[in-house]
Amino acid sequence: MQIPVLTRLFGLASMLLATVVGADESLSDSRARQRLQNTEGRGLEPYAKGKGVPLHDAVKQQQQQRNKSVVIDLKSALQPFDSPETANMLSNAPKQGPQLSIADVRQKALQNNLNLQVAKIDPTIAAQSLREEQAKFDQVIFAYAKYGQKDLPAMAGDKVIFKSDNPALDSELVKLNPAAQNKEFWELETGIKVPLRTGGSVTLSAPLENYQSKGSLPSDQYRSALRFSFSQPLLRNAGRQVNEASIRIAALDQDSAQLRTRLQSIRIVTMVDKAYWDLYEAWAALDVRRNQYEYASQNLAMVKRRVQEGLTAAIEVNRAEIGVADRMEALIIAETNLKLAQRQLQFLLNELPEQGMTSLPWVPSTTPNLVKFEFDREKLLKDALDSRIELLDQELKLSADQLQIDYLQNQTLPMFTLDYQYGALSSSANRAGNIGQDLLNGQYNDWSVGLKFEMPVSNEARKAKLDKAIAQRMQRMTNKTLQALTVKREIHDALDKLEQNWQRILAARQQVMIAGYNYEAELKQFNEGLRTMTEVLETLTRLGEAQIKEIRAINDYQIALIDLTFATGTVLGYTQISMQ
Repeated sequence: MQIPVLTRLFGLASMLLATVVGADESLSDSRARQRLQNTEGRGLEPYAKGKGVPLHDAVKQQQQQRNKSVVIDLKSALQPFDSPETANMLSNAPKQGPQLSIADVRQKALQNNLNLQVAKIDPTIAAQSLREEQAKFDQVIFAYAKYGQKDLPAMAGDKVIFKSDNPALDSELVKLNPAAQNKEFWELETGIKVPLRTGGSVTLSAPLENYQSKGSLPSDQYRSALRFSFSQPLLRNAGRQVNEASIRIAALDQDSAQLRTRLQSIRIVTMVDKAYWDLYEAWAALDVRRNQYEYASQNLAMVKRRVQEGLTAAIEVNRAEIGVADRMEALIIAETNLKLAQRQLQFLLNELPEQGMTSLPWVPSTTPNLVKFEFDREKLLKDALDSRIELLDQELKLSADQLQIDYLQNQTLPMFTLDYQYGALSSSANRAGNIGQDLLNGQYNDWSVGLKFEMPVSNEARKAKLDKAIAQRMQRMTNKTLQALTVKREIHDALDKLEQNWQRILAARQQVMIAGYNYEAELKQFNEGLRTMTEVLETLTRLGEAQIKEIRAINDYQIALIDLTFATGTVLGYTQISMQ
């Protein structure tokens, strides 16, 4: 990519960022942290335009709007719906097994679900990564010690020409032969190195040396110094913003990990809620199948009695027995579905029984919330786009991408460094007690200042990294826009399905009432000899299927409520869970 094109591309990315997430990057960070501090979340009730309509009132309203020729006793037909806000589709027959409310399964899921336990470790790992980055400016104390000994033989040296003020020595050719000698030395140095947030470093040290030479001309010398050095990049790696970028990115990653853990908790609660209502549906369907089997068995006993009394043809016994056999198969399937639904819930709660062990089936004690609300779509959309965890996580990642781009832009600059060194020296001494006598008077010192410059010829590696970071950020911005569209679609879909399933409940309830009326009418006509048992069983089958439809519609309505809370980010408020 050419440099002008790269510049325009980066400018375009910055403009898009200002449009999508706002020019101030700290705004998204504060929104994410505010969401993390919001422990309870919201419920769906604040978005309702009015008070909810219970199911029994909705059925009455629908009955008043329709003119039907069939007369239905609503009081007896709506007997299970006497409660103004809830309806229990389970029969009142005693059931063996522990009672389990939906609050119980939520608590068990948050405590025992293995996927959530794995996700809870991510914030801890991210916190350690942040600690690691924060420690990059930690001061370093160092110490250095060295001892050596040399026993050197005499050896021929180089030929040299003397330059001297003494005319007798000036321009004389001589040969320097090192004599045999024994050398012994030790060196000590202690100090501290302080990394600076501007990218430079400061070093303070105190070296101490001793050199001894034994031979014809022995010597024993001590030297010490106080040294100060300073190094500061002026272009690449210069400035607090560049050198603290990794710390800020690690902090954003920690917030992102906490958001992902909360999102995983929300997903687990959502799955557990759905599994709970699936178990509720399985129990209700099993009750319907049992009732169907009992009705068919009662019909068989009644037909046999009428055949013995000569009131009905013997063929009706066979027809009644076929009806019992058909309902036995449906009952077996319903029992298996109950086991599967409970096992799925146990799997999510990490409470599967050990091999060879069996447990009593769980009995759901929480009843469905059958109340109709009219929700404010615009308000739901606005709040969802503002607080959906997936969108907040994308904003954090976009902020981290911007920091990475700023850092990589700095890395494309040349390396230009200023180095300064200063040392306060002591004079050589033949006793250890005198080695520091000239350190502080400034009599002996050495200092140096220098500049260092280096730059790759093409610099393509760093430019490629910068282009890659810009492309990744633009990809993430597009993905965030796609996620926002997905959130909008999910909310509209959830609201439409919620309305659809409510209408299904009303329609199924009407079908159950009419099917029950028809079954009683057909049974009376059979007793009068006007209908066969096959026709009676057909109406019984229609009654059972209508009841199953109603159960499924109620279950789908509860799941639609869960999908709506997930789509709008209000699961914690809906489930009354505090993320402490």
